[in-house]
Amino acid sequence: MPVPIRRLAVALTLCCALLAGSTTAWAAGHGDGRQTAPAVAVAAPTPSPSTSAERQKFAKTRFVANAGLAAGATYQWIWKPYKEGKFKKGAKHRKATLVKAALAGAFTYNRLKAAQRNAKGDPTLSKALAPLGSAVAGLKDLPSKLRKGDGSAADSFNDTINKIKDAGKSAGAPVKDKVPSPAQLRSGS
Repeated sequence: MPVPIRRLAVALTLCCALLAGSTTAWAAGHGDGRQTAPAVAVAAPTPSPSTSAERQKFAKTRFVANAGLAAGATYQWIWKPYKEGKFKKGAKHRKATLVKAALAGAFTYNRLKAAQRNAKGDPTLSKALAPLGSAVAGLKDLPSKLRKGDGSAADSFNDTINKIKDAGKSAGAPVKDKVPSPAQLRSGS
């Protein structure tokens, strides 16, 4: 069976490298017939502190992803059911809708907090989102209001999401809704 020329060249190169390495090790024994293994000093890798440039890497992308998930969850499980009247007493499947809305509210709060952390890595985003810190913090108690059927909570979520979208757009990071999967919603991330 014929062997391709490339394989022969690679095999010959490897053999020469191995032979040269063993010859050097044998010569290090100073001709007394002993072979000693060459000592190899390997420096242990030391962790380097991350620079501010590394911390800011992909800050806008992370912000857009987190804010998009928050916006998608708000629209799909809070705003749309609210507009359809599914939070009103006597609505069909009201309890299940409220549970989903409460989960979506907690998920939205979690993702918006993550988006705020991401925005700190980019100076433009940081300035644009600075005034919205209290609006995001105000969302913390809204899932419980959603469970009680308070319709103003849906308005608060939608208003905050729209402010985040506007701030992202003004900073060059436009946010598009991305509906999270039910598994993401349950896990909170």
